[in-house]
Amino acid sequence: MLPLRPAASFWLVRAALLRSLGLIYLVAFSILVLQGRALIGEHGLLPATRFLQRLATDSGVGFWQLPTVFWISASEAWLTTAAWVGLLASVAVLAGFGNAPLLGLLWALYLSFVHVGQIFYGYGWDMLLCEAGFLAVFLAPALRPKELDPRAPPSTLVIVLFRWLTFRIMFGAGLIKLRGDACWTDLTCLAYHYETQPNPGPLSPWFHAAPLWFHRLGTAFNHLVEVVAPFGVFGPRPVRLVAGGLIVTFQAILIASGNLSFLNWLTLFLALACFDDALFVRLTPRRFREAVQARVAQLADVAPSRARRAVSVVLALVIGCLSLDPIVNLLSPRQAMNASFEPFNLVNTYGAFGSVSRERYEVIIEGTSAQTIDERTRWKEYALPCKPGPVERRPCWITPYHYRLDWQLWFVPLAPDSQRRWFVSLANHLLKGDPAVLGLFADNPFPGRPPRFVRASFYRYRFAPVRSGATWEREPAEQYLAPLSLSDPELQEALRIYRLD
Repeated sequence: MLPLRPAASFWLVRAALLRSLGLIYLVAFSILVLQGRALIGEHGLLPATRFLQRLATDSGVGFWQLPTVFWISASEAWLTTAAWVGLLASVAVLAGFGNAPLLGLLWALYLSFVHVGQIFYGYGWDMLLCEAGFLAVFLAPALRPKELDPRAPPSTLVIVLFRWLTFRIMFGAGLIKLRGDACWTDLTCLAYHYETQPNPGPLSPWFHAAPLWFHRLGTAFNHLVEVVAPFGVFGPRPVRLVAGGLIVTFQAILIASGNLSFLNWLTLFLALACFDDALFVRLTPRRFREAVQARVAQLADVAPSRARRAVSVVLALVIGCLSLDPIVNLLSPRQAMNASFEPFNLVNTYGAFGSVSRERYEVIIEGTSAQTIDERTRWKEYALPCKPGPVERRPCWITPYHYRLDWQLWFVPLAPDSQRRWFVSLANHLLKGDPAVLGLFADNPFPGRPPRFVRASFYRYRFAPVRSGATWEREPAEQYLAPLSLSDPELQEALRIYRLD
């Protein structure tokens, strides 16, 4: 076996990070290709064109306050073209052809979409992809898209910046829990979480049915990984490998137990920066191991050029300065969750599930073709692809893909008033039978012509006993949206107030 300095080589780590990021970008831009038109298109639920016009007119906001290429145009054609360009560039990075210009293009495009996505793109994983994508520009080869090109060695300093990002993701999530809900400190949060999380997966009912000691043990493990392990990413090699292994294992468990979009996948991939080529070689299948080790050993002592080192130092200084506000936020008793402190989302603060709901409520949307509404009116339910609806339907497993309307509907019972603007827009599109918006649903209960009325009600959902033949039990709670028709003055007035008419 050829010698290989274990802590000094990151060629394979860089290849894994870049290709993994290519996979996440591929998922993210696939979501935009398939859902973007209905969500933020010219005739979508929250059109990007009107959003930018309103910002420019009402607040004088421009590019430097909200960086996005869609200031040039946010037309349907421009949005669609940008999504497809991002999708194709993601495939190239996933295939191993990533370089700095290509990663820069992906970062700029996704940042642009996040900044016009409004409530549908206000999630922590979107900010995280922007920040990770920016760092990847400086990790990738400058021009030649060859991961093992001796003329473009990876920068150890940029690898350390990826570890700093991993630290902030995990430690921020840990602190927000300890400062938030009391069930995190008494170790009972997981007794509720699997049932009340946004989009449960097929294994969630089984996790939920576990005994209390299992949930307490899981919560304690959560604190170990999110509060203690992050400090290990900066420790000596054995400590760093253990910390990285704990983070990877923890994210894999979260992937198995629910559908949190690409958050856990991306965090798992970023944690690869805790490892090194020596570990990757040992994990290589035996028949390829010697050849891979020989190649990496040849490259292990290749140092970055003076220019690349200078760029890495400047990057580290910029990240260091921009980290001051996130550090203050981490130390603050009023810690903000998933926030950015500058317009380019270069260094952010993260967190998840600072509080856990004890009960699950769902908003159920229904329509009818009846001429008038009375107690005999027959209503048909709109089902979504991955959101709890019909009680007999098993939860889906969709991660790392993400149904953004399904997810946003989870917030409606939690904060009904703050979600009303886009929900009124959704009702309006359903009454019009908009095909793009209907494409966000599992099926269309009114294939011939749109319903005359739509309404929405809250239902209390509970997991049914496992092996009972059903997944959910539900009971009605209260009405959220009274029956509305297209000619309803209240609907027209709401659309005018919300500037969606």
